[in-house]
Amino acid sequence: MFGSGYDSAADSDVEFSSGIIQHDLIRPHSDFPTREERNFSWRDFFNGWIGQDMAMDLGTANTLIYVRGRGIVLDEPSVVAVREDDRRVVAVGRAAKTMYGKTSRAIRAVRPLKDGVIADFDMTHLMIKDFITRVSKKWQLRRPRIIVSVPSGITMVEKRAVIDAALSSGARQIHLVEEPMAAAIGADLPVNEAGASMIVDIGGGTTEVAVITLGSTAYSESVRIAGDEMDEAIEQFIRRAFNLQIGIFEAERIKLAIGSAMPMAESRELKIFGRDLASGVPREMIIDDSVVRKALQEPVSSIVDAVLRALERTSPELAEDIIKKGVYVAGGGALLAGLAERLSLETGLRFYRAANPLTAIVRGAGQVLESFKDYRDVCIA
Repeated sequence: MFGSGYDSAADSDVEFSSGIIQHDLIRPHSDFPTREERNFSWRDFFNGWIGQDMAMDLGTANTLIYVRGRGIVLDEPSVVAVREDDRRVVAVGRAAKTMYGKTSRAIRAVRPLKDGVIADFDMTHLMIKDFITRVSKKWQLRRPRIIVSVPSGITMVEKRAVIDAALSSGARQIHLVEEPMAAAIGADLPVNEAGASMIVDIGGGTTEVAVITLGSTAYSESVRIAGDEMDEAIEQFIRRAFNLQIGIFEAERIKLAIGSAMPMAESRELKIFGRDLASGVPREMIIDDSVVRKALQEPVSSIVDAVLRALERTSPELAEDIIKKGVYVAGGGALLAGLAERLSLETGLRFYRAANPLTAIVRGAGQVLESFKDYRDVCIA
């Protein structure tokens, strides 16, 4: 996982209880607290005993949770493994991802979200409930209030599905905030000022392009082309070009290792693994970054087109602010090498990668949670 300022749970102990594999949580670095911090911790302790409010980035690829007063406490893949016969959960999150494509007929690993929205309500409910249980204290007087980020192009039916899934998972109250707004807040953009801030959030299922001013969205567009489509493009290109069938997570590994939107200064190579379609036996081969760049040409061009459409539909007054401030790119897709440079080349504007782009949305939703009176108006439900 890319750096988020918190310790990784990659080497955590695994506990088997109730048939579900649990992982240690991501926790902030701890030092000796000052007197003021100790007093604040006591207040947080009592607030946590009464009830813990949370912010959640319910993403297609990963789900992140921010708890009031504690920061980001969970970062797990949005994957659930269940038994086929009785639909009993076997694993959730990182443990379930390791099973994806490797299970027997008795177990099925699923990704319950597709293109940023709920595709399997029951599995999403089980996943959210498990994640909330992990980060909640054992004894609480009331259920948590949760702020959930959703795509800007979400329909009323999809919005209702998110609310119902969160409520049935143990939340007492749900507020929704659009992902580009949360990403802009997480990137420390002045969203409440009378000046335009432009954000491009490239997640796993959707790319969100938005122009924000005075605490609201002046223009937004959501296209269902993002990280997952990049992985599928790599998978299909390698199948056609080399007659080699690879898995979707192998395609993701290739993208993260040598994927790029523009030619790099130095060529990079990677050994990949798959099944030969002619002989049917496992095969390995080495590819370079130019192969991956060709595979990513179509999805990257679609993202560039979405940004160009947003700029074309922005008023001249807001365009002036965008020229002065530049455009910020967040989400996991922002980590694709050369993407900001490609966008700058195509538009003539400056593009900046947000600090810790993978956690920008959940940090923004967390800021809304911490200062709810100041950001109440940015919530859409």
